[in-house]
Amino acid sequence: MSIEVGSKLQGKVTGITNFGAFVELPDGSTGLVHISEVADSYVKDINDHLKVGDQVEVKVMNVEKDGKIGLSIKKAIDKPEAPQRPRSQSSSHSQRPRQNRSNDRNVPRVETFESKMAKFLKDSEDRLTSLKRHTESKRGGRGAKRG
Repeated sequence: MSIEVGSKLQGKVTGITNFGAFVELPDGSTGLVHISEVADSYVKDINDHLKVGDQVEVKVMNVEKDGKIGLSIKKAIDKPEAPQRPRSQSSSHSQRPRQNRSNDRNVPRVETFESKMAKFLKDSEDRLTSLKRHTESKRGGRGAKRG
């Protein structure tokens, strides 16, 4: 039995490392399931998902010239397709005339980064000017008395 990229096989976990799990395939060869290919969610510790001796279904991702076999458990699981919007709604939505959107005066304008930054700088300068005015007048009054 030849191992082909894309084929799904049953295998037995023969070893676990911190970077993945070694899986023995039906023909006796061994492949590696990288830790990132164990589950759809983040896997911090592979031991939470697999144990030596577990039977797993794997998908062959690649076969290197030197005989290394890359496997995936998460891609071997047949998932129902994510619910998508029907094509008719999304295509009709994109064909809506743009003039209706641009004439809507009730929609708030989105501030750009530049306009937010300019507003921030103006407010900052105003505050600094006010702060300097107050501190300099206080310093000048005290400094004159000490002389």
